Amino acid sequence: YGYRLLVDEAAEAGEEMCERTAWRICRDNQWWSVFGKKRGKNGKRPGPPVHDDLVKRDFSADDVNELWLTDITEHWTDEGKLYLCAIKDVFSGRIVGYSISDRMKARLAVNALDNAISRRRDAAGCIVHSDRGSQFRSRKFVHALNRHHLIGSMG
Repeated sequence: YGYRLLVDEAAEAGEEMCERTAWRICRDNQWWSVFGKKRGKNGKRPGPPVHDDLVKRDFSADDVNELWLTDITEHWTDEGKLYLCAIKDVFSGRIVGYSISDRMKARLAVNALDNAISRRRDAAGCIVHSDRGSQFRSRKFVHALNRHHLIGSMG
């Protein structure tokens, strides 16, 4: 059943036992829980890139709207998680577009791209570089890049 049950059983019998002691007893006797802990998705590799890596780790630009970088960050609040997708112009160092949502969907990245285009209308031909996250590989995001005449790049 696992070491937690052993601790509870000892407490019911009137004996105090710390969890570490119970864990050692279970380990030495090779008693393992039938129900394992759910593991995170760590170690999962992202899918194949949709675009070639045009930046090649050279994060510099000679003019505005030449190279934009984008990524999604997770922020904890009292109400739960919030996700922020920001787009940064490499030349000026300014955030040119962003989007905030409680769900990390492709729509978050598309809204950030639309927001950036509404602020910088003359951005056709700009390279938009991102990681290989599923939001940036989605059809919606690729269609948004094409609709605004932007060039996708993934690292």
